Amino acid sequence: MKSFARCLTVALATVVAAGAPVAHAQTALDDILKAKEIKIAIPTDFPPYGFVGTDLKPQGLDIDMANYIGGKLGVKVELVVVTSANRIPYLQTKKADLVISTLGKNPEREKVIDFTAAYSPFFQAVFGPKNVTVKGAADLAGKSIGVTRGAIEDMELTKIAPSGADIKRFEDNNATVSAFVSGQTVLMATGASVAGNMMARNPNLSAEYKFVLKDSPNFIGVAKGEDKLRLKVNEIIAAAKASGDIDKMAQKWLGRPAGELPN
Repeated sequence: MKSFARCLTVALATVVAAGAPVAHAQTALDDILKAKEIKIAIPTDFPPYGFVGTDLKPQGLDIDMANYIGGKLGVKVELVVVTSANRIPYLQTKKADLVISTLGKNPEREKVIDFTAAYSPFFQAVFGPKNVTVKGAADLAGKSIGVTRGAIEDMELTKIAPSGADIKRFEDNNATVSAFVSGQTVLMATGASVAGNMMARNPNLSAEYKFVLKDSPNFIGVAKGEDKLRLKVNEIIAAAKASGDIDKMAQKWLGRPAGELPN
């Protein structure tokens, strides 16, 4: 009986140990401050959030945010160029300390990485020339608006457009942009990244943001369990919101303030 009881105790201890959470050494923030350098993953194929300027250097809202965080931490920033596909693996394999790359938060991603508070809006909106007054859905009456068939902006635009609006649907983003650039439509409804790329390539159009159709904020990715680093970045974001610096970055690159962003 004693032998059986001892075996049972050992078995129970094994089960408990197996189910117990593994302690995670939070070293990222300490390592960054010690090395006086932070590696931040950023995009270069997603204007206006991240793209290569005429000087062949990365620029955009995400790059400004990366440099802002490095400045507040008092460390050098090493920008690590990533794509949508490898940005999370780079974080998991410690090739990057943070990911600032138009990263949306969803339950699947939350299983493998952690997120800070939101730092910028990512949105679908209506864009058009500066000399065309459009402040809301009612102003779409009598105007042609190009949109990609079946996209989020198509669905959102359809919900609010007045009966007098002329919605022209195209089969992909390239066709939607081409129609706007060539003057086939007065306005265009699309994502901020598509519009940003279009405006960067066609400055002569004097296009601008008009109004939001749908907001989907961006968050900063942090390795799972690195709470010290995540909370420190949250402090920086909170202070930047309070000071207006977050709004200034959004205004500079997106043509609108960041507004209310989730924590």
